[in-house]
Amino acid sequence: MKLILSSLFAVLAIGVSAQELPTAKPEREGMSSERLERVAAMNDRYTETGKIAGTLTAVLRNGKVVHASASGNKSATDDHPIEMDDLFRIYSMSKPITAVAAMQLYEQGKFQLTDPVSKFIPELKDLKVMKNGKMVPAQKQMTMQQLLNHTAGLSYGFDPNDPVDQAYQKADIWGAKDLDDFITKVAALPLKFEPGEQWHYSIAVDVTGLVVQRLSGQSFDEYLQEHIFDPLDMKDTFFEVPENKTDRFLPNHFLNPQNGQAVVMDPNQEGGIPGFENCGAMCDYENVTLYAGGGGLVSTLRDYVRFAEAMRDGELDGVRILSPKTVNYMSANHLPSAIASSGGSGEQPNLGGDSLGGFGFGLGFGIVTDTAANGSMGSAGQYFWGGAAGTVFWIDPIENIVVVSMMQLMGGWPSYRPDLRVATYQSLLETYE
Repeated sequence: MKLILSSLFAVLAIGVSAQELPTAKPEREGMSSERLERVAAMNDRYTETGKIAGTLTAVLRNGKVVHASASGNKSATDDHPIEMDDLFRIYSMSKPITAVAAMQLYEQGKFQLTDPVSKFIPELKDLKVMKNGKMVPAQKQMTMQQLLNHTAGLSYGFDPNDPVDQAYQKADIWGAKDLDDFITKVAALPLKFEPGEQWHYSIAVDVTGLVVQRLSGQSFDEYLQEHIFDPLDMKDTFFEVPENKTDRFLPNHFLNPQNGQAVVMDPNQEGGIPGFENCGAMCDYENVTLYAGGGGLVSTLRDYVRFAEAMRDGELDGVRILSPKTVNYMSANHLPSAIASSGGSGEQPNLGGDSLGGFGFGLGFGIVTDTAANGSMGSAGQYFWGGAAGTVFWIDPIENIVVVSMMQLMGGWPSYRPDLRVATYQSLLETYE
């Protein structure tokens, strides 16, 4: 276990023009140094037993780094210690970034949340919906709000027994050459339900990336670079890993169910879940032409900490990317109480048709609406998301806490995220609640 508290990841400070995030003694920010050591100790338990090859974690309070630690190795077959500047597939932690891009355009008056998506993507105007095993014309148009909160009727293709998901798998959507080709494939697929009727985790944010591209007039990757990555000094976040940085790109892992050990994955089968056997844009980081805003980005702990800290109120180091009012709106629960969930989020194990369990969804973020029902210590109103390879972050606007943790293990461990929450919140000496 390696602790780094002198600056925000001192290994990255050399040659960086932007000011790094400040560090502080935890006690000055109402947290216990001794109790924060339990975060690193918890990570060590996972890495020393081989459950996770390596992990990096940072905890911030009041905009200051109070904990940063590294535990374990670069991979299950590489005993070099994991480093603070290593690169990770962040998969669905790409989604909040894409949502921010869309909401920047919303602030500019480029769309209203009540607008039909077909206003900007005409290919999606005359969709069909699967009802009782038959494809019939959809009676409703999906809106931008539904696109951003996963109630649009789209899916991912994860369920091999579902006829809609079977159609997704056959369509090879991740093999599309670009976002325009992607939407042509998607337009031929049936909706899982009428827009607005259910919450179902989906490719909606990848579709949102095309909306950003068409409204801005820029390639989606260029838009993110100019309007989010450059302003926030996220110098190591991209769809395509530069050749001079590939040595920092960690291999992905899967969990061996027989012994509970992390095993290095075949890079040609990165997804490791149904629908990702031909993973295309979800595992191609060398020759990228399909910029998947729902899961295609690579990043570092440092970069994502900067993004998450900026999303406490829309500003970082004097650079504002969103109004604080917009951030508050995005992090409010946008799910009507009558909406039932289906499918899985990769974050909440009970999102399989059961009770939402204190969970809601905003515009790009999951929302904790009730900590008791959620079954994990924290604050009502904290917003968060995780990635398929075990990465996770959350922002607690009540306690002014930001936490980011990185690993490369498909599916992660169900116990890891609640363990991390407990280890973080038990370290508080002063609460703002």
